[in-house]
Amino acid sequence: MTVTPEQLRALAARADALTAEVWALCGGSPGTEPDPLVEARQAAGYLARAAEDLQRAAAELARLQVRPCGLPWGVCAEHGNTLSSRAGITECRVCHRTWSYDRLGRPCEEPATWKVIDQAGTVTRMCDGHVLGARAAAHGATFVRVDEVAGQAG
Repeated sequence: MTVTPEQLRALAARADALTAEVWALCGGSPGTEPDPLVEARQAAGYLARAAEDLQRAAAELARLQVRPCGLPWGVCAEHGNTLSSRAGITECRVCHRTWSYDRLGRPCEEPATWKVIDQAGTVTRMCDGHVLGARAAAHGATFVRVDEVAGQAG
């Protein structure tokens, strides 16, 4: 079974809900001594910490699952196909950001944030910069943010 960040977030939400339910059932403050609900209150604390741990695990898993765009040429992440390279230095013609390597001549390493589905049904994952150009060139294509697709799967 493959674990997804969405599954971990759903478990964290359930742990949060259980925490709230236990606190509502037991009350927020300790009762008189001896307190017969001390273990239940401790369990609520453990559930709250578990929910936090699950959220952190989901964030780390999501970070590790980010795939690079991988299209065979680089772009400016913010402005798209606006790069020029000379003498091993690449510059965006819009924002003038520079890279100390030939970014145009390397596969794109920006995170793939879009699923682009052309009219033939071919799916290509792209970064924000490549999608800027694809929107102008890929007539009839469907553009879906990867995080929207992931949200529907959970």
